[in-house]
Parts: sequence; structure tokens; C-alpha cells
Amino acid sequence: MTQNPRRRMLLAGALAAAGLAGASRVDAQNGKLKIALVLKSLADPFTVAMVDAARNYQQHYASQFGLTIRGTVRESDTAAQIQMVEQMIKARMNAIVIAATDSKALTAVVARAIKAGIIMIAIDNPLDDAAQAAAGISVPFVGPDNRKGAALVGNYLAAKLKPGDEVGIIEGIPVDRNAKQRTAGSQDAMDAASVKVVAIEPGNWDYGKGRDVASKMLSEHQQIRALLCGNDNMAMGAVDAIRDAGRSGGVYVTGYNAIDAIKPLLADGRVLATINQFADRQAVFGIDVALKAVTERRKQRELSPVIETPLQLVTAANR
Repeated sequence: MTQNPRRRMLLAGALAAAGLAGASRVDAQNGKLKIALVLKSLADPFTVAMVDAARNYQQHYASQFGLTIRGTVRESDTAAQIQMVEQMIKARMNAIVIAATDSKALTAVVARAIKAGIIMIAIDNPLDDAAQAAAGISVPFVGPDNRKGAALVGNYLAAKLKPGDEVGIIEGIPVDRNAKQRTAGSQDAMDAASVKVVAIEPGNWDYGKGRDVASKMLSEHQQIRALLCGNDNMAMGAVDAIRDAGRSGGVYVTGYNAIDAIKPLLADGRVLATINQFADRQAVFGIDVALKAVTERRKQRELSPVIETPLQLVTAANR
């Protein structure tokens, strides 16, 4: 991806806003800063957007920091991601920015990284509060309010429904905090509209699993009027399940993430709405926070627990 002038200006502005412009200097004997970005499945378009933005950003500030990017093959490959963090600890990174595959299971290795003096920043999926407390750590989350985002899309859907209508929620990996928050936001919107949630099942962020869960819900709940999906991959699976069940046009579908592949489905009405949580901004802002913490020589415990990033409702009108 070629970095255009507008993108360079946005990146420079982000650095300035974070107090980083011209500030990322380290002692000559240590060389430039070393930042790692540890992500989920590199096959996911959402992750690809993060990778592209992070690489473009680092190329523009290559004299100030080096960037190592790692990602899993599968969305739920937690063991592989733990190994990646361990490798980054051995590589003596200054900071690691992570989109955790599991909000609880990554806590132990993250705590080891912090003990080794590495700044840890979470993006996309915050680490579990109770697990952090038990480990005696605090890891900043740089990202959107997932519950708010899910409520936004849920409220948009609710305007198309009437009290008493039945809907289903297809959530991500159940142990992930962002999955839980999106489910809660969807439930908030449906409760406010007196719409009945008749089923909540995990689709594990996956197209195939999302399709299978949607098929099951459609079979078991003949009156279902909508499927609220925790990401766009599962929403695309739900669309195909609706088609296979011969119910196209009769069941609304919502998603989350606003990946490029969902845009044709928004245009023709197969998906009602989704949420743009700006994957590229999350990656860049996460790196910014890490750089600022390292250059200011701040301790992990001194960092703000949440740095909220923007959300936008996306429909056929503004896709």
C-alpha cells in the first residue's frame, strides 16, 4: 500500500498529538526503539488493515523505531500467540502492542513481558480485568468502546423492528472481552426496544462457524427477524445461511468492523449495517502510546488504563 500525502499528514498529526514528533530518541549505543505488533489471524481483512497501516507508519518514521509484526494463522490460535510474545521478550523489545486472541490466557505471558521491563499495550481486544488484577498488572487498552458500537448498530436495527420481534446474536469467541462487550451492547439495544433475544451462540469470529450457527438459529426459531453478528465475517456467513434457508429479504443481518468485503452486501441490502472501528487507527494509536511511554521512560503502572478510539455506524448510505 502506497502512503499518500494525506495519510502522511494524518500520521504526523498523530505523532504530534501524542507528543512524539522529534521525541523518539534513544542513547546512541542502544540504537532506535524496537516495537513489536502481535496480532490475530493474518488472513482476516481487519488484521490486514492493521498491518498495512502499521507498516506505512513505521516506514515514515523508520529512523526513530523498528517494527516487528507477528500474527497467527487462525483467529483462535492462542498457543501460537503466547509463543510469539515469548519470542519478543527474548528479542528485548522496548514495547509490544498486542491484539490478544484470548483476553484471559494471554495475561500470564503479558505479565512476564512487563516484569522484563517491556511496555505492553492492548488493541482491539482488552485483557480481562480480573485476570490483570490477579497478575498484578495494568495493560492500557487503546481501542473503541465495543459495547457502545454494538448498541449503535443495534439501535439502527431496532428502528426496523417492532416490540416482541425475535432476534438472535452470533457472538465472537466467548472468552474475549470484545465479544462479551458486543453481545452486551446488542442486548442493550434490543432490551430498550422490547425486542426478544431468543438465542445467543458463538460463531468464533469465523465465516463458516457463523454460517452454521445462523442456520441452526433459523431452523430452531422460525419467527426470527434478525441476526446481530459480532463481526463481518460471521455476518457474511449469516447472509449465506439465510439464502440457503430460502429466507432472503425476510431476516435482517448486522455486522461489525466494516471490512471491504461487506460493502457489496450493504449496497444490496443483504446486510443492514455494520460498525467501522478504524483498524488502521487502532494499530497506529497503539504504537503511538507505546512509543510515548518508552521515550518518556514511564512505568507500566503509570499508563492510563483506557485510550478510547472512534466508532462510526456504516449503512448503505455511507458505506
